[in-house]
Amino acid sequence: MYDLVPGLPAGTEMVILFFLLLALRVPVAFSLGLSALYAMWQIGFGLELAGDLIATGITKFSLLAIPFFILAGTLMGSLGIAERMIRFFRVLIGATPGGMGVVGTVVCLFWGAVSGSGPASVAAIGPMIIKGMVEDGYPKPYAAGLVCTGAALSIVIPPSIGLVIYGVIAETSISKLFLAAILPGLFMGLVMLLTLPLAKPKGGRSATLEALSPAPHAGRPYLVQLWLSFKDSFWGLMTPVVILGGIYSGIFTPTEAALVATVYALLVGGLIYRTLTLRGLYDSLSNAAASSATVMLVVAYASLFGWVVTVEDLVGSYSGALLGLSGNEMTILLVIMLILLVAGMFMDAVTVMFICLPIFLPVVRELGWDPVWFGVLVMVNLAIGLITPPVGINLYVAANVTRLPIERVARGATPFLLVCLVGLVVIAFVPQLSLALLGPAN
Repeated sequence: MYDLVPGLPAGTEMVILFFLLLALRVPVAFSLGLSALYAMWQIGFGLELAGDLIATGITKFSLLAIPFFILAGTLMGSLGIAERMIRFFRVLIGATPGGMGVVGTVVCLFWGAVSGSGPASVAAIGPMIIKGMVEDGYPKPYAAGLVCTGAALSIVIPPSIGLVIYGVIAETSISKLFLAAILPGLFMGLVMLLTLPLAKPKGGRSATLEALSPAPHAGRPYLVQLWLSFKDSFWGLMTPVVILGGIYSGIFTPTEAALVATVYALLVGGLIYRTLTLRGLYDSLSNAAASSATVMLVVAYASLFGWVVTVEDLVGSYSGALLGLSGNEMTILLVIMLILLVAGMFMDAVTVMFICLPIFLPVVRELGWDPVWFGVLVMVNLAIGLITPPVGINLYVAANVTRLPIERVARGATPFLLVCLVGLVVIAFVPQLSLALLGPAN
């Protein structure tokens, strides 16, 4: 039987083949599947087993949250709910120092509690925020970088698709993960604001509310504008209240919350805002289906990859090697964070979790680290990966939205990348920030 690298175990050959296929620009899902099938052939297992393993990997109730959260975020963007929220925050804080920079940061954080998907958030709210920031005098690449970073935090701020997947892999309470991610997500948002003085509006000007994109209530007194824009956006602003309130009050589970969010978006768009059309619904379903299929295809083939990892005991050997690097826990933690950051440069968050977590979680348990805190730390690492060249997915979506070269968008995101790394270090070495809302019982 032919060996890719003679003398190496089939599992290690699988990992090498996976990265080789990635280097050849084979899509991630197929790189996972092909390398796993090669390893199964090398081990001597019948390939007919692959179908059962794939089906087992994706038939998990918790994974239903992924397509429904994606659909909910897509609907809220297409039905005008996002636009109304942006108008409200623009009126509320648009004339403060920093203007649309502050508005963009706040809206991105708020939208993270609605969408749960970084690239989807860039596509949904990016054009409106970037347009407003450019009108406010911010350089376009910087505005694109802010949206990329704020949208990346969508996988940190609950409800987060990434946290759902982590909870499934780590067999950890998704509700606890959602609760633990709130403060770190807000903290990362505050860290983003540190970059605003570095991007002074051209000529030092700051747009007034009337100078920004037209709003229905422009020209009226501030309090009147605030009240009317709040009324317009009220049902959109209630979205995270409904989703998170229902989860933490025990009315529904995080998985059921995804369906509730979808139904809520349809009700608000159809009965209150009356922006729901058959064509718009079709487009939203089509876009959400395409995005969900991309994620679930990775999940399906990653389950096959993970099975080989288990059979070949790569988890035991690799995690043992990781533990043997040093007797210092902080050194091991820094190595794990570095691996996640580098992996995030080349792969999407879902793929990184399915490949790395089976190796890292035994280390987490061996060292007695809190799996909930570690889950939040993983999400922040992977969020930074979404804005890190060369393959930061959010950068490519923003380049498509703004028609800017990817290099200019990457330069615009550099200040945010640097401050986010500082925020990551704080979250890593101050676990209380993640665990504060869980109470002393945790």
